[in-house]
Amino acid sequence: MQLDQPVFHRAPTPDASAGTTLAWSETDQAAAAAVLERYGVQVVVCPADTPIPGSYFGTSEAGLIGDRLYLRTDTPLHSVMHEACHYICMDQGRRATLDTDAGGDYPEENAVCYLQILLADAIPGVGRARMVADMDAWGYTFRLGSAGAWFGEDAVDARDWLREHGLTDELDRPTWNRRD
Repeated sequence: MQLDQPVFHRAPTPDASAGTTLAWSETDQAAAAAVLERYGVQVVVCPADTPIPGSYFGTSEAGLIGDRLYLRTDTPLHSVMHEACHYICMDQGRRATLDTDAGGDYPEENAVCYLQILLADAIPGVGRARMVADMDAWGYTFRLGSAGAWFGEDAVDARDWLREHGLTDELDRPTWNRRD
């Protein structure tokens, strides 16, 4: 496996999955926000039909500025978790100047995807199976054909990266720490 190559590509047309992915409003919002708050991420819910500050893709996609994660009730949960996991996985230097584009290299991006799947288990009624289904519906394209196949069979580099940076333990469980 080449670590300098992406294992997936996020589609540039997020509206393609509108109505097929779990929205923030369809989740236990308090529980999801509590998961993110453990990492210092502050959820800011924006009014319906307004632009989301810090959104890289626009439309209903979540946005990041500093430790604030902006979303609307129609924002897909996978987008919320993906952007939050960028915040968790980036180093402190990038976190200090974060505004819209989380940046990072391919290994970090892979770790972000893996962590968002792991953290889905901490949100009641969501779990890994729903997260990978929503990632596929949105347009993440993994080299094994699906997020679930990648997660189960091809993500050793992402697991190692998360463990190396203290974000998961030896049993692949979140440590609830951010990258330093």
